[in-house]
Amino acid sequence: MDIDLIFKIAGIGILTSILHTVLQKSGKEEYAYLTTLVGIVIVLGIVVNLVSQLFTDVKVLFRLY
Repeated sequence: MDIDLIFKIAGIGILTSILHTVLQKSGKEEYAYLTTLVGIVIVLGIVVNLVSQLFTDVKVLFRLY
């Protein structure tokens, strides 16, 4: 596991929370929630890719074809 990945996910979370707060304070609640949803989808995409890679590695390790 690379520490760079943790910083990417944390950076996306911080950026999303800042955008959510700014948009909510300016009265654009719909865009604020949409921004949060996009941030969650991006992070979930990264995590799904990692889980897929984990399953592939386990499959190769135990020679499950």
